[in-house]
Amino acid sequence: MVVTGYSRDKVLYINLSGEMDECSAREARDKCDKLIEDNLSAKKIVINLSDVAFMDSTGIGFLIGRYKKAAKLSLPLYIEKPNFAADKILNLSGIYSLIPKAE
Repeated sequence: MVVTGYSRDKVLYINLSGEMDECSAREARDKCDKLIEDNLSAKKIVINLSDVAFMDSTGIGFLIGRYKKAAKLSLPLYIEKPNFAADKILNLSGIYSLIPKAE
């Protein structure tokens, strides 16, 4: 899992690429949390999933953890561009009631 991020116009964009599973979740979590902590002046966070090739329930846990971290900092969190398979898992899990899709 490759995690990159950048800030533009007070929005922190986090891009995930690769497979989100139990083996990659810890490193991805650490990198995302570091990006969030380094960008506390952001007004919102957008996690881009367009390059995530595979996601299982570990990905749901990962996103909920980032949601909780963002909520503690009063930062809204959004999911952007999930592929068809990831979108299906996210829809079935009901995660969009917590973390809406970015428009």
